[in-house]
Amino acid sequence: MNWSWKVVYDVLPQMLEGLVITVQATIIGALVAYALGLILAIMRMSNSRIISLSTYWISEFIRRTPLLVQLYFLFYVLPDLGIFLEPLEAGIIGLGLHFSTYTSEVFRAGIENVPTGQWEAAKSLNYRPYQTMRYVILPQAIPPMIPPLANYLITMFKETPLLSAITVVELFNAANIYSNSHYKYLEPMTLVGLFFLIVSVPSAYIAMWLERKYQRRYARNH
Repeated sequence: MNWSWKVVYDVLPQMLEGLVITVQATIIGALVAYALGLILAIMRMSNSRIISLSTYWISEFIRRTPLLVQLYFLFYVLPDLGIFLEPLEAGIIGLGLHFSTYTSEVFRAGIENVPTGQWEAAKSLNYRPYQTMRYVILPQAIPPMIPPLANYLITMFKETPLLSAITVVELFNAANIYSNSHYKYLEPMTLVGLFFLIVSVPSAYIAMWLERKYQRRYARNH
């Protein structure tokens, strides 16, 4: 088994295109996960027992179901119900929906960590619930959430090869298509691992730096 730079040059343009799609799916999927996760966290904290319990069991169902199964459902089952999604759309929705159940726990923990006095102060100022959350609670709750949310972003990036199961030509699938067409696996799959390392390792160090930064800030404030 010999390394061929010619294979590397041949497959590299396709893999770079796949990397762009991978990053695109990760970033948009993360935005969906963060937005939906915040909504789920607020619903989970609702005073209504029906809303709170319904949100809990829905989140548990999604969290305990494999992401691959959810992707198959979105792309292959929904058309039977008259709902058609493009592969990348289904992949982004699947990633966002699945990881929103994890980010919701981060948001809930961050919100509940805000001192009770802050809620009482907002109430004494006659703030509406939206104003309380928007101007008082979230500005204090979000900074400590940044490190775990960044870690979920990295995890989501590493889960993107699953999108190949619904025909998304992301980084892994781009290499896989070339390998199956040319019967060359060493170079493409090595490059896949290398690209994931190039993106994941610096991101992991940034996440650790953010965690240390906000731990020091939290220690100073307490």
